[in-house]
Amino acid sequence: NARRLAERLSQMRGAVMKLGQLLSMDGEGMLPPAFAALLAGLRDQAHTMPVSQLDATLSQAWGADWPQRFRRFSYQPIASASIGQVHRAETHDGRVLALKIQHPGVRQSIGSDVANLAWLARTPGLLPAGLDLTEMLDRVHHQLLRETDYQAEAAATAAYRQALGDDPVLWVPAVHADHCGDAILATDFAPGVPVDRLATAGTPAQRDAVATALVRLAAHELFGMQLVQTDPNFSNYLHDAASGRVALLDFGAAESIAPHRVQQLRCLGRGLRDGDAAQVRMAALALGYVGESEPPAQADGVLAILMAAGEPLRHAGAYDFGASDLFRRMVAQGQTQFFNQGFSRTPPPDLLLLQRKFVGTFLLCARLRARVELAGIFAPHL
Repeated sequence: NARRLAERLSQMRGAVMKLGQLLSMDGEGMLPPAFAALLAGLRDQAHTMPVSQLDATLSQAWGADWPQRFRRFSYQPIASASIGQVHRAETHDGRVLALKIQHPGVRQSIGSDVANLAWLARTPGLLPAGLDLTEMLDRVHHQLLRETDYQAEAAATAAYRQALGDDPVLWVPAVHADHCGDAILATDFAPGVPVDRLATAGTPAQRDAVATALVRLAAHELFGMQLVQTDPNFSNYLHDAASGRVALLDFGAAESIAPHRVQQLRCLGRGLRDGDAAQVRMAALALGYVGESEPPAQADGVLAILMAAGEPLRHAGAYDFGASDLFRRMVAQGQTQFFNQGFSRTPPPDLLLLQRKFVGTFLLCARLRARVELAGIFAPHL
């Protein structure tokens, strides 16, 4: 069943395949391991365009003589995901590029894909009564449309690269505007493999170093840059064993964070770090996780989940993600809340995108069984 589902999702692409990618990032206990392993292929091994369709797409962008633009062009994609596929190319002036080429029709299908997800969400008994996903699905629709705008992604990539600056471990491939177009994004070619493969192929030191760098990045994005790449797809981080560096990819989901949100999240972080339930409640009210008129049982359940999420911030020394059962405990808490008191609201859509980033980083640390001085990384920001 898992194989059939992964196969079908890899053909459908777009919003539906995005859902499958999120399902694959289960961490611990959300899905059977074999099921998660099959869905993991959706992150970079989706169905690819036939060569004839690839040629038609590039001919539309550059004309029928497009092969003359390159000294070499690999027709076999090095990765393929929900919106586009990536090819390696070499220019006549010696540049080695990664060309992300959008699958035809993806942008046009997003509206119907999201409408189908909205229809599924209205299935009786699937969600608590009164829980309205309209605003969240509107945000998903908007976000997916943004991810198909490669001109906007080129600008976002350049802005993020400048904001990150020089880093000893992390780098963003430069954009090559002369080979970009509405359906094509050209950047430096980044060698390496998706970082989650270090779970089986890396040493403990490599796993700890990569996880530490990505936790440091998440904290710096939110509190320093105030510009967050909100797609935690593990294939967006490529580890190069030769240099030890990690390339950061795919900025279609980069989001600027409003200063007042950063301050609210800083207050929440302090409360979680200090185990201060009163401050966590105050911050949760300001953020919209709970409301003033919410039934106490519902609010208390949400606050308990938030307090549990702060466990690594309260831990002295390196937090051992490999030995932790925190994610499993939080899933159990969420399920209990869902089936008993329920949830009266979804978090604001901008916070859902941030949660997607931070939960994804946590899951990656768990996948790598890494030890990370998380409290020390966040301390300067709180």
